[in-house]
Amino acid sequence: MDIPINILKEIWLVTTAMAPYLLFGFLMAGVLSVLISKDYVRRHLGGHGVLGSVKAALIGVPMPICSCGVIPLAASLRKHGASRGATASFLASTPQTGVDSLMITYALLGWVFALFRAMAAFVSGIVCGTAVAAVSPRDEEAPPECRDECCQPNEQPVLKRMLLYGFVSLPRDISRSMALGIVASGIISGLIPDNFFEGQLGSSPATMFVMLLIGIPLYVCSAASVPIALAFIKAGISPGAALVFLITGPATNAATLTTLWQIIGKKQLGVFLATLAGCALLAGMLINLFTPSLGIIEQVCHEGGTNSILDLVWTALLIAVLAKGMLPERKPAG
Repeated sequence: MDIPINILKEIWLVTTAMAPYLLFGFLMAGVLSVLISKDYVRRHLGGHGVLGSVKAALIGVPMPICSCGVIPLAASLRKHGASRGATASFLASTPQTGVDSLMITYALLGWVFALFRAMAAFVSGIVCGTAVAAVSPRDEEAPPECRDECCQPNEQPVLKRMLLYGFVSLPRDISRSMALGIVASGIISGLIPDNFFEGQLGSSPATMFVMLLIGIPLYVCSAASVPIALAFIKAGISPGAALVFLITGPATNAATLTTLWQIIGKKQLGVFLATLAGCALLAGMLINLFTPSLGIIEQVCHEGGTNSILDLVWTALLIAVLAKGMLPERKPAG
């Protein structure tokens, strides 16, 4: 019975550690959903050159949209006149992070890792966008005025829109993946002893290539990938290898590659994947290089438990929000 108990214990510890930060992330996601409208995104992603990719990455990094949600938005951006480069930059940077996943990264892996992750998403978005633009024809048109329903004024009070998106719409999109990520983290931590891979395997560059091969076809959202990365690091995998997984896992998956093909083109898709993989490996090498001096391993969550009533309250609230998000959406009568 030790293994099931250890798994349940690890699931509880991860949930408790991330609860207040994820709830705060949901709140900030709701705020951003009002401040950065889809119409605003569309109007600023046209044109060529590095500037379009930079603007797309700046918009994409804080937006709480995972790879399943970014595809239709990217398709809409492209349809409304966004350049291939800006679209690729948005596709690379947006699913890697979000205000919610960065808060979880801070809670479980420390502020240095969270900063590295945000910088990696921003830089890889710019590099991917610039690379795609370099192999794309200059046939883009300026984006027309958005007339879609989602771009029209919303008559609901601002606070209500923030809370509905942050604690209803967003959890509905990520709750199942989030729960699977937490359970996967508990299973890995419960079955594999701490520091099991420490030594040659954990720090080997080959491990980063393994994480690359796992991350590219796998579907995992940016928030759900963090507890899995935590479990890998606790088992002895290097922070660099974990970062490779955090970059490629959310940014790509097998189900969306065909859609990307249609959005940005066959040749551009190949350049996009090769560039993103290169950025992930380089980011992994850099974080491993700076790990000893920045104390990244020491910042990783190793809590053995909590006795705080407030922590229990946050955990109960998070479980309630995620559970509600997994319930079937009610359709209006009539």
